[in-house]
Amino acid sequence: MKQQVQIKKPSDILPLVQKWRKRREENFIAITLDGAHSVIRVHHISKGLLNRTIVHPRECYFPVIRDYSAAVIFVHNHPSGNANPSNEDNEITDRLSMAGKILGITLLDHIIITPINTFYSYKQDEKLNIEFPEYILHDFVKGLCVEVIK
Repeated sequence: MKQQVQIKKPSDILPLVQKWRKRREENFIAITLDGAHSVIRVHHISKGLLNRTIVHPRECYFPVIRDYSAAVIFVHNHPSGNANPSNEDNEITDRLSMAGKILGITLLDHIIITPINTFYSYKQDEKLNIEFPEYILHDFVKGLCVEVIK
C-alpha cells in the first residue's frame, strides 16, 4: 500500500512539484487533498509561455471536484527565478479563492516555485483566505454566468 503524503506546511509540497521547477515555460498545477490534508493527486492544469500561462477557475477546479477533494493547493513555476508574485498572480489567486469559497473547497495555498529552489507561499505571507465582501462574490458569480452564456 502506498503511503500518503500529508501536507502540514507549504514546504511539504515541494517534492511533489520538483519536476516543474526548471521548466522554461510557466506551468500551473493543482494538488488535491482529502479532509486530513493528505495528497490525493497532482494534476497538471496548463502549460504556457516563458512568463505566463492561461489559468481559469473552471479548469483549475475541475480535477479538484472530480477527486472529491476537501482542499487544494495550486502551484505554478516562475522560470525567471524570481519567486515574488506578479499582479496577475495576485489577481488569479483572488479569483481562485473566491471560486473555492463558492464551491465549498478550501484553497490552502498558492505557491510559486523557481529553478533556484526558492518559493513563495501566499499562505505563509498571510495573503490567502481573505474575507470577500458579499458584493464582490455576487459580481464574481454574475461574471461566471455571463461567460457561460456567451
